[in-house]
Amino acid sequence: MIRLGLYGFGSIARILARLALRRGFEIVGAVDIDPRIVGKDVGELATGEKIGVAVSNDPTSLVDADIVIHATASYLDKVFPQIATLIDMGLNVISTCETLSYPFYRYPTLARRLDEMARSRGVTVLGTGINPGFLLDTLVIALSSTVDEVQRVVAARYVDAAKRRESFRKKVGIGRPTSEVEDELRRGVITGHVGYAESALLVAEALGLSPTKVVEEQHAVAAENDIESSGVRVPKGACRGISGFGAVYVGDKEVVRVEFHALVGAEERDEISIEAKESGKLVWRSSGTQGDVGTASVVLSLVEKVLEARPGLVTMVDLIPFRPFSSYRVG
Repeated sequence: MIRLGLYGFGSIARILARLALRRGFEIVGAVDIDPRIVGKDVGELATGEKIGVAVSNDPTSLVDADIVIHATASYLDKVFPQIATLIDMGLNVISTCETLSYPFYRYPTLARRLDEMARSRGVTVLGTGINPGFLLDTLVIALSSTVDEVQRVVAARYVDAAKRRESFRKKVGIGRPTSEVEDELRRGVITGHVGYAESALLVAEALGLSPTKVVEEQHAVAAENDIESSGVRVPKGACRGISGFGAVYVGDKEVVRVEFHALVGAEERDEISIEAKESGKLVWRSSGTQGDVGTASVVLSLVEKVLEARPGLVTMVDLIPFRPFSSYRVG
């Protein structure tokens, strides 16, 4: 039985704990700084049934884990000390930190340090989730492997922000004055979505590209009319959510583009379009993916793979077998 530790025990981690217990994992510890839950039973918080393991504020309580699932924040510079502590304890780590999914873009120095630390301790570190980690990168790579020669990829995800947890709705500014949300996105007061560039660069790496430019943008979207969805109301003119994209260029050609749209009342769907030299155009579309459960499911599905992986900092490109071919591949 694989022994799991949980670093961060917020909403995502509680879903993880619930699914992990159902899948037969043993949870040996959970860490959080929230005084309201420290000392409470992990199982009771996640499922309503006690398992005899209490939430602690001491990371050393995770020492008996085979692997720790880390879920605290989105930016690697903020969580680096937490992950470094786990590595020092000789623990494998899967993190939902979005910028850790491809840390070489924003944090090349920290990425190199994490890789060196993990190699020296003989453990593996991976950043992943539903997005970045699967829908707009790993799935795109897998689908791209079915065509002869990729010329361009566009992947987009649309979610009804009203159906997401409150903390998500806050970080995309639902119902607030659009100009205020736009200003706070620009200043980093709220994050919106994190990971556009990371997803695009994961795809680019799998395609063997040498990007000459990476572009990433997002903006607040004003409601054109009064909107209501799942009990959330947004008046005309107020912020309905955010839209953004990340793109990788080779020369003046946009080869990879990923988009994320989190809007109250949006028709939920995931769509991937792949233009190929001989195969023509391949379009894949789903009816949407539940983000929080999806993140937990992706992470748990990778536990054994990470335990078997080489020591060091790895990405999803290192773990999946597919290497599609691109017209713009270098070397």
